[in-house]
Amino acid sequence: MKKLLSWTVLVFVLSTQLNAQSFTSSNLPIVLITTDGNATIPDEPKILSSMKIIYSGEGIRNYVSDQNNASVLNYDGRIKIEVRGSSSQYLEKKQYGFTTLMSDNITNNNVSLLGMPIEHDWVLNGLAFDASLIRDYISYGLSQKIGNYAPRTQYCEVVINDNYSGLYLLQETIKADDNRVDVRKIGTTDTTLPDLTGGYITKADKVAGGDISAWQMSSYIGLNDVNFIHSLPKPSNVTPEQNNYIHSWFDRLESTSHAGNASVSDGYPSIIDIPSFIDFMIINELSANVDAYQFSTYFHKDKNGKLRAGPLWDLNLTYGNDLLFWNLDRSKTNTWQFNNGDNIGPKFWRDLFDNTTYKCYLSKRWNELTQSGAPLHITTLETFIDQTVNTISEATVREQTRWQSVGDQPSNINMIKSFLASRMDWMNKNIGSFSSCQNVPTPPLVIDQIMYYPSTSTAFPGSSDQEFIEITNTGNEDVNMTGIYFSGTGFVFQFPVNFILPAFGVIQLANNTETFQQLYGFSPFGKFSRNLSNERQKLTLADGYGNVIDKVEYSNQAPWPNVSDNGFHLKLISLDLDNNVGSNWSASNVPPLSNVVATDENDLTDIQLFPNPFDNIIMITSSTIINTLRLHDLEGRILENLQVESNAISLDMNKLSSGMYILTMVTNGKIIMRKVIKK
Repeated sequence: MKKLLSWTVLVFVLSTQLNAQSFTSSNLPIVLITTDGNATIPDEPKILSSMKIIYSGEGIRNYVSDQNNASVLNYDGRIKIEVRGSSSQYLEKKQYGFTTLMSDNITNNNVSLLGMPIEHDWVLNGLAFDASLIRDYISYGLSQKIGNYAPRTQYCEVVINDNYSGLYLLQETIKADDNRVDVRKIGTTDTTLPDLTGGYITKADKVAGGDISAWQMSSYIGLNDVNFIHSLPKPSNVTPEQNNYIHSWFDRLESTSHAGNASVSDGYPSIIDIPSFIDFMIINELSANVDAYQFSTYFHKDKNGKLRAGPLWDLNLTYGNDLLFWNLDRSKTNTWQFNNGDNIGPKFWRDLFDNTTYKCYLSKRWNELTQSGAPLHITTLETFIDQTVNTISEATVREQTRWQSVGDQPSNINMIKSFLASRMDWMNKNIGSFSSCQNVPTPPLVIDQIMYYPSTSTAFPGSSDQEFIEITNTGNEDVNMTGIYFSGTGFVFQFPVNFILPAFGVIQLANNTETFQQLYGFSPFGKFSRNLSNERQKLTLADGYGNVIDKVEYSNQAPWPNVSDNGFHLKLISLDLDNNVGSNWSASNVPPLSNVVATDENDLTDIQLFPNPFDNIIMITSSTIINTLRLHDLEGRILENLQVESNAISLDMNKLSSGMYILTMVTNGKIIMRKVIKK
């Protein structure tokens, strides 16, 4: 009661200091909201309103008087809006969630606001409890800079019903979307495998408003004190099968991490995407987020994919900031947030940190990100902060005049910089060594063919059904593929335990195994989940600990070859080239080959090759006359072209280097292709 009384007095004092203000222009976008009938915006439900966003372009000043100038209106349409937040609702300055609508006031209107990808659900973040006005913006930006999705944000100044409301962040909500949390949207009928496997978005959070706790987990300081809440599927839509399935993943994470099981086959690496957990911890620990792990802590899992941590959300109580008026002071430079005695989250966070293998990779990643020129180097951080402060400096003055909530901004910013320097020094001394995982060898696997934009036909009307990728083992040793998977989201595949890819072996993964079989006459090794993007996509093949084996980010733009809906696919020109460079690929319509390929399954017994693999000479025999024989390498270069007219031939390949080659033979009116390997 004493804390609540103190807060009530504080709100009264601030409200008496508010000043009316004339607001005419800004260097930031201006958001004008007019509620129907000038109604006060409630907590819920959302009410109908109109919204205009005035934005003349980067570096150009924006004027309120331009609200009827269509050429500078980034948005001019209908919305429905409500107050959002929990503790922040005590503040005079409210935060809002809104949905963009079509003119019928019912249909969602997917639009791009201020350059962000199209959607219809948005947030106006009022920067609650943060006198610096930069903590959320900086934290989300850092997550993006180190390669993860975090809500995109744009500073703006907001006017509601002709009343200046201050500086806000217009930002994305957390939801399933190709450009947000890129997971498949699971439906109510997805109650059996494999559809039951995802996608899910789940959060550890406080139970407020209409939230319902799906299950609870214990922390090291409390029994069943961490609530888990469904975000996808919605709590009202989740089925018992779906709830039990995703809950079981967290239970398995808890048990394997507590046991210190770091096996890629059945330990915590088989359950979680380790890089996402590590990056999530690094940003939350660098910022000393007092809510980390316990509240606003999101997880997501795609269909057939691993459990991933993130995205970040609500990082205002960070970098030394806390609810000081409630005598809370938990954002410290010298303690881990998962072990600070308050809001430490479920046990698996500390158990992961205490595991030697996980901690090694955490330390390794921290070292990478804090090197000179890297996103988390102190100089880079301070530059990012200074740029942000400069962007909002003009609006900061109006924010202080309106709400009296900023105070001495230079002191606020210097405090954050000082905090970061001390925090990074402490983390450097306490995060441990990464020597044992510094130079982990990875197998020589190469992504060398990608069919991402197939053409359609009467026989094969489904374009995405024809997608495939090919992976080649370019080494002369077998590779155990246990734990190897495609990390990230959007393209999902995990190799089964103890699958061996032979030396120089080639496998294909297809979107639709039946279609692939019909097209090419043999079955692919496996089926991947989701689709390959027709525009751009990153394919990252990694081992169970996240060590990158191969990475390709293809594009439909030059210098990448044109394979857009023309029947061609990407083919790496040579296996020893960098496959992340577009000019090293060609557009090919040559069908993929299996390790043993024929135009008909019965042809597999027609021709015998011995030995294979071979040293220098290989014997080729056939039950029918071999008319011609052609030998070429994997890049398509013809090395031999012979007229045989015999059912037996000895082929001398002494001059060739070790590796894989393709024999193409014409016999009995059929074309037969076989892969051969020189030791």
